[in-house]
Amino acid sequence: MSAPPLCNITCPQCEANVNVPALQNKQRAVCPRCGYTLSIYHRNDMPASLALSLSAMIFLVLSLPFNFLSFRANGQQNSIDLPGGLNVLVEQDYVTLAVITGMATLVLPGLVLTGLIILLSCRLLTTPSPWMKTLLRWVEWLMPWSMAEIFLLGTLVSLIKITSLADIAIGLSFYAFVLFSVCMSAALFYFDDTRLKLWLHNGELPQVTPLTPHVASLSIQRTWALLFTALILYIPANALPIMSTELFGSSEPNTIMGGVISLWESGSYPVAMVIFVASIVIPVAKLVVLARLTYAVQFKELTNPGRQIRYYRFIEFIGRWSMIDVFVVAILVALIQLGSTLAIHPGPAALAFCALVFITMLAAMTFDSRLIWQQRKDSDL
Repeated sequence: MSAPPLCNITCPQCEANVNVPALQNKQRAVCPRCGYTLSIYHRNDMPASLALSLSAMIFLVLSLPFNFLSFRANGQQNSIDLPGGLNVLVEQDYVTLAVITGMATLVLPGLVLTGLIILLSCRLLTTPSPWMKTLLRWVEWLMPWSMAEIFLLGTLVSLIKITSLADIAIGLSFYAFVLFSVCMSAALFYFDDTRLKLWLHNGELPQVTPLTPHVASLSIQRTWALLFTALILYIPANALPIMSTELFGSSEPNTIMGGVISLWESGSYPVAMVIFVASIVIPVAKLVVLARLTYAVQFKELTNPGRQIRYYRFIEFIGRWSMIDVFVVAILVALIQLGSTLAIHPGPAALAFCALVFITMLAAMTFDSRLIWQQRKDSDL
């Protein structure tokens, strides 16, 4: 069984006009110029995505009321559920960290799932309405900021970091959160926004904003502004402590690099490498690659658009994973609060690093990838 033909599609990343035929099961349509995936067809993809979205929502709700993690050391014990962990951060006057963690791991994923459930249900049961187009735009905009799977990885890193300090017990909510993350990732895998847009727009995709000189100039200016802001934030994010450990009244601050060295010396080599890549390598790579691309498109010095678009897509995809370190801090602070015996507190670098990640994500979003192909397009004319 094949999907209905998509006809002509304008690639959003290079403005190439592509005539897409009917796709067979598990086939995808790829832009011949830049390699961007225009559509992927799976048989019964919309019912599957709806069922997985509903399952993910159920597991998200089930991850809230039960115990998430328990920590026992020196005869003292502390247990948290997910809302309780956020409440601990608020009680410790780390409201901003609590808001960021709660929004990225619970609220925004819940909103994305709600939007998917509504849109896919309407697609199967009713006719398109104008408000659905607005809802789809909001869902697409919120997707990159939904970071449940990154929080899950941060939880696993946290467990490895504190296993040597105490006994750790995993609660029912942890398993529910794992299933929620898996179901949500699978739902997004089956979700094809191209076909949904065709349905919402009566068989024709909405027009992409033309890449005029004014649009190009705004993209370049905004990207430069965000990159310079991120560069300024990079200094306190790495120079200041990201958290401090209080043990029997003695406080020991740790920078990001200090934490990596400590993990390496303790023999946790895989975790040390994960933190080093996510917190040190990726932010630097994003700044360097985006700066190089912005400079190249501004002064028309692009030489290999195919390779440069791959660099751009890679940093756009991987940049959000730098939030692992922020979530590790949030989990450790919420879990390890045993008075003067043992406690962990976030440092000033936590918010600086979080802002760095968000700013670099925005910089990647504001950079118009069509600029990479504009020079090639001009030379073809």
